[in-house]
Amino acid sequence: MSAYIARRLLQGLIILFMISAGMFWLTRAAIGDPMSQYATAQNISAADKARIRAKLGLDQPMPIQYLRWLGLALQGDLGISQFSRQPVSELMATRLPMTLWLMVTAEIVIISASLIIGTISAVRQYSLLDNLITSFSFIGFSMPIFFIALGLILIFAVQFKNWGLPYLPTGADIWDFNNPVEMAKHLILPVASLAIIQIAGYTRFLRSSMLEVLSQDFIRTARAKGLAERAVLMRHALQNAALPLVTIIGLDIPFLLGGAIVTEQVFAWPGMGRLFWEYTQRSDYPVVIAVLMLVSAAVVIFQIITDVAYTFVDPRIRLS
Repeated sequence: MSAYIARRLLQGLIILFMISAGMFWLTRAAIGDPMSQYATAQNISAADKARIRAKLGLDQPMPIQYLRWLGLALQGDLGISQFSRQPVSELMATRLPMTLWLMVTAEIVIISASLIIGTISAVRQYSLLDNLITSFSFIGFSMPIFFIALGLILIFAVQFKNWGLPYLPTGADIWDFNNPVEMAKHLILPVASLAIIQIAGYTRFLRSSMLEVLSQDFIRTARAKGLAERAVLMRHALQNAALPLVTIIGLDIPFLLGGAIVTEQVFAWPGMGRLFWEYTQRSDYPVVIAVLMLVSAAVVIFQIITDVAYTFVDPRIRLS
């Protein structure tokens, strides 16, 4: 096991190095010259601009700039934001907990709801309830996340308030640990926006997997032994049907973060997605590159964790 983990970590480091090089070049090519923000500044002379360019290392060839950035990043120095003049690591440290708070809550909701709904849909195949779940799954999966977010705001925040009903807040000022109920209320709409599409996809996947497992011989054997139907479903069918979800959950990290960029913007949620959006518009390449690298590192790390976790949940897999 330790040799396998060491090999996967080495592969991960090589992949991250390749991603960082490509991302650095693509980001700089997409954003353009970082000095363009000073192009119309009348109070900065050409000599000052040349001095700033040299200080930032922008007068060096691109490979040298990348190696300089990589060397500092490996020491924990992600640079200085060109807009706010704050260290990028400090900016990210203030936003990351908010995004983790949102994503972890959403993932818990996604997994719990998918397991329950997918199992019910498979057990009651072709029933009215199964058809309703299938219809709502297709609708949920086909809607863009910004449409879902705006629709939830319109119904549960605007219309509920107009109708005199208890309504949900849409802001993001939630750090009041003395009032957990209010914190939970602020989470409902952003989490629902992130979760609906994922639940729809997971439910369809789990339903198909569950139907396949329910037709296997070991399920018929379990029933023939006289086991209760609940025990057959929970101990035998669901455990085997849910195994592929482990891989899918590992692949969901970039999708969730991509959805978080939209969700955080719609709900004014002060997380990493909103940070990325705001600083991309300002062509602040140190922040943009740092956020993209964090996402890439998260994807690689979660893939390694997924591969290792799969060996524990599925005894048929042997690392040797």
